[in-house]
Amino acid sequence: QVQLVESGGGLVQPGGSLRLSCAASGSIFSIRDMGWYRQAPGKQRELVAAITSGGNSNYADSVKGRFTISRDTAKKTVYLQMNSLKAEDTAVYYCNCRITTTLHYTRNYWGQGTQVTVSS
Repeated sequence: QVQLVESGGGLVQPGGSLRLSCAASGSIFSIRDMGWYRQAPGKQRELVAAITSGGNSNYADSVKGRFTISRDTAKKTVYLQMNSLKAEDTAVYYCNCRITTTLHYTRNYWGQGTQVTVSS
């Protein structure tokens, strides 16, 4: 059993900052890629940022220079630091991790989602 628990969402004014966290727990052998997706009302879920086990990261063009993804391997946690937030960043943010379990079964797991609302 593997769980991903997200935290850090909320309401923030345009230009503000938020930091999202996603902690993985359970029968985990290793974690490969970790990432953040978002889904705004009426839109498809899209990749925001991802980071490999080696620390290489990539970002959606819309967040480059404003968002930073990082991970703490020991804590099995991925973070998303979001600065200079815009109204168009409003969405439910989901954590996604590619995890190998202790039974050596590998698949992608999703968190439950955390709401980020950017509004004055």
